[in-house]
Amino acid sequence: MAMMRYAEALNAALHEAMTDDPTVFVFGEDVATYGGVFQVTRGLWEAFGDRVRDTPISEQSLTAMAVSAAMTGTRPILEIMYADFMPLTLDALVNQASVYGYLWGDQVTMPFVVRTQGGAGLGTGAQHAKSLDAFIAHIPGLKVVAPVTPADAKGLMLAAIRDPGPVVVLEHKRLYNTRGEVADEQGPTEIGRARLARSGTDISLIATSRMVLEAEAAAEQLAGSGISAEVIDLRTLRPLDLGAITQSLAKTHHAVVINEDWGFCGYAAELSATIMDHAFDDLDAPVERVATRDMPIPFSEPLESAVIPTVDRIVEAALKALA
Repeated sequence: MAMMRYAEALNAALHEAMTDDPTVFVFGEDVATYGGVFQVTRGLWEAFGDRVRDTPISEQSLTAMAVSAAMTGTRPILEIMYADFMPLTLDALVNQASVYGYLWGDQVTMPFVVRTQGGAGLGTGAQHAKSLDAFIAHIPGLKVVAPVTPADAKGLMLAAIRDPGPVVVLEHKRLYNTRGEVADEQGPTEIGRARLARSGTDISLIATSRMVLEAEAAAEQLAGSGISAEVIDLRTLRPLDLGAITQSLAKTHHAVVINEDWGFCGYAAELSATIMDHAFDDLDAPVERVATRDMPIPFSEPLESAVIPTVDRIVEAALKALA
């Protein structure tokens, strides 16, 4: 085992994939000589030369290029610098990548990855701090992963690169410097399989991305009041590991879902509805939701903290569900 930063684990996955498979290449804004805005692609240009390409600022064109390159036998990895810019990729994702296999009877594969960085907490404001999870996961034909630990950052990135279809990897800006153990032989992490981050018996805290860390902190705080909270790290937004959720609720009978997307029509709303559809008989109380408040993300750090989900809001929601 080695201690690694989240960003280093992603870099290790990219380096390993490019070493093993000459059809893998990386392109995007500032990914080559600069090493990416968060240094995830640092050193790849020196190691692989022209297989790491800087591009103009044109997210729509770049995603269409990824689709075309994937169709012709390569495995492109495209970095979209911020998740806020993902709406610019939608024509290629919605009308090309996600449907070509269906339209052509699976005679065409679409093995490409879109990496993007979302989330608030660094004071980057309304145009560089969104979490558009529901926006992206809404599209049939796309797989969407959101690793939390460095081990899963490497494992899910390797799995995404090797997948035969398009995969969007949602990275959180505030996770890049977190540290954790990564096995020397860390292989792909199965897409579509949740992780039990903490076992508990009284309530299930079901979270995504960095909110898993907030949920774990909330569980620790609840433990001080004698409440045993289970924390489920979904890891994959689509396909959803419904079995892990229902198994947890059969034990705890209470649920709080936590996601940094907006609350209205957000990913937490979909999780709540899915739980009601599939685990209603196991619930002793309505599902509680904790999500970003329905407004643009402020630059001011105190205001930003008041908008996004926090440990205090998760604890409050858990106590409400258990009341």
